[in-house]
Amino acid sequence: MKKLIYMACFALAATFTSCDDFLTVSSPDQLTTGNFWRNQEDAEATLASAYAQLYHGDSYACSEVRFPTEEFRADLYDLGTDATNYQTWTDLYKFTYTNGNTQFSYYYQDLYRGINFANQVLEYTPKIADDKITEAKRKEIMAEAHFLRGYYHLMLVLNWERIILRDQYLSNAADLNKPLSPRTDCWDLVIDELKQATELPATRPGTEAGRATKGAANAYLGFAYLTRAYEEPAKESEYLSAALTALNAVQGYSLVGGKQLLNMFNGHNKNCSESIFELQFSNNTTNGARYYNWMQFFIASTEMGGWDEILPNKKLIEEFKKEGRKESDGLYDQRLYNTIVFDDPYFNGDPNGELIYGNHTYNDLFGNSEEGAASFRRFVPEDEDELWERSTINIPLMRYANVLLMKAEVLNKQGHPDQAIPLINEVRRVHGNMPDMTGTTQAEVQAQIEHERILEFPLEGYRWYDLRRWGKLSEALSGRGYVKGTHDFYPIPLWEVNANSALNDEAN
Repeated sequence: MKKLIYMACFALAATFTSCDDFLTVSSPDQLTTGNFWRNQEDAEATLASAYAQLYHGDSYACSEVRFPTEEFRADLYDLGTDATNYQTWTDLYKFTYTNGNTQFSYYYQDLYRGINFANQVLEYTPKIADDKITEAKRKEIMAEAHFLRGYYHLMLVLNWERIILRDQYLSNAADLNKPLSPRTDCWDLVIDELKQATELPATRPGTEAGRATKGAANAYLGFAYLTRAYEEPAKESEYLSAALTALNAVQGYSLVGGKQLLNMFNGHNKNCSESIFELQFSNNTTNGARYYNWMQFFIASTEMGGWDEILPNKKLIEEFKKEGRKESDGLYDQRLYNTIVFDDPYFNGDPNGELIYGNHTYNDLFGNSEEGAASFRRFVPEDEDELWERSTINIPLMRYANVLLMKAEVLNKQGHPDQAIPLINEVRRVHGNMPDMTGTTQAEVQAQIEHERILEFPLEGYRWYDLRRWGKLSEALSGRGYVKGTHDFYPIPLWEVNANSALNDEAN
């Protein structure tokens, strides 16, 4: 098993070994920034480098940076037995981390690397000769770069209270030293970038799967406005209205149910009608590329053949079971079976159930485990033979279900629970095979939205942001070491503080 034990000093060296290395595009032909930008293909090559930072540029880092940083803080997971061997992961879970923690430091660095590549596209694409790129393609590439710059800044704002805004291509080392910006300025930049990205095409051909679209730009714009509405009560009405406008502009998508929803998370239903923005993986290793990952081993428990790093906890399973078994089929919410392998007749030979990996019962694999042992099913291959292969399972980053539930939240907060309820029921019906919700008041609808978001998004990175938006971090994380006001956001990484002379004491 490979483990990534990152060192902050290495992060600093890799990023800032020299200003020229960091700030310019290099190629095997010894092209320089000055002569690289010749045509559309050069612009798209740099754009591809910006996209590459979505998966942290390494087949192991995809899981070993992303999941500890995004998920270990949340209240729905337990550390697996092997995860406790890694102090930087344990510190995230227990809130004992310092600004030297390597996992969120690499997460931070990769976001800024993505911004750097997007800035290069925005700086140089306008300078490509007119006979080397059509004006329509130039505008499209620019809008795509704005989307990525907005997306990466959004992820920074969601994880750090104040950040360094990088809205220009850096041409000399002195520009690296820049202070943290006020949070309102950070939100302004995110929203402006995503607005510019709404000029993207509504659809992409199959050869451009995974590239941003108008729908992705509007979905994240709606998410940004919704989050900001909670943070700035004086402008709540304005931001909720803007969020609804953006979310209503997400058109052309539909929910997928049953097996097709499960298959969104095992590699057999990539880029389907529900997927709005999806992180792409493949077995393509051209020129030494690594577009695959080993995520399945990080996610799967020991019993499932994995490394046992992250497990569904009792709270998550109880939330899935909260509404009980349905009279119609005797099953819990279908999302439970699509998300978690647990002790239930469904996985133990029930004729209406499924076998694990197609040929094992729960008792076959978990018979000697502690009572209540469970494992995630998401991001684990459908077939056992696939478990030992490079994973090419995509990661859905934004789904249409999220858009519907965000719309429901906005409408309910605006005082229209009656308009929110049908959206909630659509998700419940298609994804959970569940009857309509009960309750009609604003409080009841908000409680239902909170329930549905727990069931919809395990391992998709939204839980922490949901809890903070609703002011429920303390309630959810009591006894875990969380301290309100101290752990709401990550600290600026130590290597950034040491390298950036413009940062003041607020960064420490």
